[in-house]
Amino acid sequence: MIRLADGWKDYSVLATGDGYKLERWGEHVLLRPDPQVIWRARGDLFKRDYDAVYHRSDKGGGAWEFKRPLPESWTVRYGELAFRIKPMGFKHTGLFPEQAVNWERTARIVHAAASAGRKVKVLNLFAYTGGASVALAKAGAEVTHVDAAKGMVERAGENARLSGLAGGIRYIVDDCKKFVAREIRRGNRYDAIVMDPPSYGRGPGGEMWKIEDALFDFVGLCAGALADDPLFVLINSYTTGLQPTVLANILTLALGGRRGRTEAYEVGLPTEEGVPLPCGAGGIFVHE
Repeated sequence: MIRLADGWKDYSVLATGDGYKLERWGEHVLLRPDPQVIWRARGDLFKRDYDAVYHRSDKGGGAWEFKRPLPESWTVRYGELAFRIKPMGFKHTGLFPEQAVNWERTARIVHAAASAGRKVKVLNLFAYTGGASVALAKAGAEVTHVDAAKGMVERAGENARLSGLAGGIRYIVDDCKKFVAREIRRGNRYDAIVMDPPSYGRGPGGEMWKIEDALFDFVGLCAGALADDPLFVLINSYTTGLQPTVLANILTLALGGRRGRTEAYEVGLPTEEGVPLPCGAGGIFVHE
């Protein structure tokens, strides 16, 4: 099953093929590589009208080529949420638009609990530029946003301000595993946890992360930071070959038989060609 982020107005996938996707981000069009796009393009995407293209390098990484001047950054909106977009290294723009699927789902859970009078504390790990942090804070949660990259945490603060949030988010620059362990020792507990672990990573102190080796134990550790009746635990993954059911199995086994249901699914984006673009996997445990 694939769940599509089809509520965007400021973003769309115009075309795909030959390893690339042509995207509209507000008023600007970018051509970026996508490892899932292994089919042929309908025509030459490089002859389409776009503002910038990211070229892969055979030695790893790559570089942007600008066909026309772009602002240093610009803003796109998703409902009440606003995000700063900027072409960065490794083809990134500072936002994963397909995650709107998960913003919507988890924000509904938080809003319902907060409306019923529950003080909802959410821990967002590997939180990047804060798409989930902003969505959940808007829904009424107190969010602790943790990422090892100081620049990305600063961007998260900018996105919160763009979205009209003056508070509700605590920003932490730290290795996620070390932070969770300290929270457990301090007795701090959370009603929900969101995590978006990278395939590979390195913490601020040189800590190594490889998702296949580390994820199960990490989710088990995070279980110790959950409230007795947690609302949900969400795992996002972009690792090629890591199937949604793997995430569901990890949640089922690592959360120690807590009462609830676990779901697994692909996340993706609709395209103007009429085919869905797969963008990763999601697994969520929801308390019952």
